[in-house]
Amino acid sequence: MKNLQKITGSFSFMMLLFCFCFSWTQAQENTAQGTHKFWDKVSFGLGIGGSLGSGYSNIYIAPSAIYNLNKHLSVGPALQYSYQSGNGFKSSIYGASILALLNPLEAMQLSAEIEQVLVNQKQDFNSTNITNSFWNTALFLGAGYRTANVTIGFRYNVLYLKQDAIYASPWTPFVRIFI
Repeated sequence: MKNLQKITGSFSFMMLLFCFCFSWTQAQENTAQGTHKFWDKVSFGLGIGGSLGSGYSNIYIAPSAIYNLNKHLSVGPALQYSYQSGNGFKSSIYGASILALLNPLEAMQLSAEIEQVLVNQKQDFNSTNITNSFWNTALFLGAGYRTANVTIGFRYNVLYLKQDAIYASPWTPFVRIFI
């Protein structure tokens, strides 16, 4: 299992590096031709969420950008931060992902996203502090209904293992908005 995590961690890092290098190269090529051509194909998105309850809080923010290669295919990086606390438990999650979107039909969007996150947890239990820090990798495959720049759907983590999971379920609903 540890070898799989090292391999997926290395793969995630290399894919993220590739996307940033590709974006930078595209930006440099388009600078010579005029900057408007590159930026006309870039869309930005932001995911936010949160919940507050009796002694519980959860805050989530995830900015992203995609480059529209054509009207059917887009790729790009995303970042995320999540903070949870409640009942003596605190967790901070930092991470990055690479997202690929395929629109085979006007109203349909298929997605693949590889995500690498660092999880820092702290738990106070009977005056004992327990801390845990680890990396988690997810590979989400999703499908959704798309209208204009909004997509609503579900994604499934194909690398989900219940004992290593930071998510309650391999299924995650999503709403994507890119402008």
